Amino acid sequence: MVKTKEINKKSNKKVRLEQDRKVLVAMSGGVDSSVAAALLKETGFEVVGAFIKAWSLNKECNVRDSRDARMVANKLGIPFYVFDFEKIYKEKVVDYFVKTYEKGETPNPDVLCNKEIKFGVFLEKAKKIGINLIATGHYARLERESTKSKTRAQNKKFCARLSTQMCALVQNPKIHLLKGKDKNKDQSYFLWQLTQKELKHSLFPIGDYWKSEIRELAKKFGLPTAEKKDSQGICFLGQVEIKDFLEKYLKPKPGKIILPDGRIVGEHEGIVFYTIGQRHGFNLAISKTGLKTQEPLFVVGKRVKDNVLVVAPGRDNLLLYKKQIWLDKVNFVSGLKPESAIKVGSSIRYRQKPEKATLDFIIEKGLWLLNFKKPVWAPALGQSAVFYQKEELIGGGIIVGY
Repeated sequence: MVKTKEINKKSNKKVRLEQDRKVLVAMSGGVDSSVAAALLKETGFEVVGAFIKAWSLNKECNVRDSRDARMVANKLGIPFYVFDFEKIYKEKVVDYFVKTYEKGETPNPDVLCNKEIKFGVFLEKAKKIGINLIATGHYARLERESTKSKTRAQNKKFCARLSTQMCALVQNPKIHLLKGKDKNKDQSYFLWQLTQKELKHSLFPIGDYWKSEIRELAKKFGLPTAEKKDSQGICFLGQVEIKDFLEKYLKPKPGKIILPDGRIVGEHEGIVFYTIGQRHGFNLAISKTGLKTQEPLFVVGKRVKDNVLVVAPGRDNLLLYKKQIWLDKVNFVSGLKPESAIKVGSSIRYRQKPEKATLDFIIEKGLWLLNFKKPVWAPALGQSAVFYQKEELIGGGIIVGY
């Protein structure tokens, strides 16, 4: 029998003292958010559940997931609402997804969904109905600094050695965003665009649990979603392939596929449908190139202006590796930008082990530079690169160059 733990003890202690105990839980109809709501109720919070109706190709998914979320709410005996965010989701997430691909880049819609929807309009909606806290089923943790960690005299002395901005941080303890305990399920990667403004109103009840424990807790609470399978892929696509989806919005524009030395391999259907590191059917044309290898071909470059796709043999081809990455739209969770270069661990895709790197702002370019200790595989323009220091996610940015 699994015993429920105190939910994020450090993260909730201050909240319990200073905030009311009413919380709006984003219930997706899945097991994770269902258990999040159950844990909060068991801990003593006044829980209200809400389903976010987002834009989706498969309208039946919204109906099914909303029904499942409502069944969980009924089981827990909590109020339940459905918020229709289809229009804003289409504008903020889906349209951005399409436009970014149209530029030849590779976006991450889940990052934007968290910023604009779950911790954007959903949080605003909570405040409008008189609820100051929201909770989600993310595998991540929050840790709030104690205001009593230093005396006022100690703070004053400490501040004398810091910049004005850093001194303000000492006087106003920040919230740290940490990886989830279950590293196989950790979702902190998708939360890098959040700030202190959102985090001070947020709870992640399941961040201290393993996925296996969440399944057991769902059974313990008797939740109807206990055996429900986890959703896979991009939320609004369902079982539809990205290429099939994009073809509904972007007109195919055939062009040449070439090797790095200029030899033509074949013709692609549209450069926007491919991403760096992708392997897709190019091995069929190898015999025409005179290559003395049977290795499959991978996308190593996209020349968007002249609509040319560059490919090379082998997943470990050196052309796929980059040691430096340029970033724009960088966000630091603390709200404070480092005043000099810092050491970080950086991941350029979900579930990737953070690689050692140095992060620095280059004034001449107006961009941030990630300089990796070892080259990283297949970074693509438009992807998110996030920064960690040990267990803490400190921020992230969008890849704009190499």
